[in-house]
Amino acid sequence: MANQTDPQQKLGQQQAGEQGQGNERRSNLVLRALIDEMLERVRELNRNTGAWTADDRAKAEAELDAIMARVRRVAAQKSTS
Repeated sequence: MANQTDPQQKLGQQQAGEQGQGNERRSNLVLRALIDEMLERVRELNRNTGAWTADDRAKAEAELDAIMARVRRVAAQKSTS
């Protein structure tokens, strides 16, 4: 499977790339980084046009489940704070 990027590492990149955009995308940078990570991983998986073994598919699903769990945790923290 591909590399796992820590959302904290992406914050600097996020801040630099979002200077011309509205505040909405900057309101929760950790959540934005997690969503970007999830989308990046979905795109990588979508580019894999070869046949998937049951093991490869299970690993990909587990990886996406883990990212989504992190997204839900961060989103829940935001809504309760």
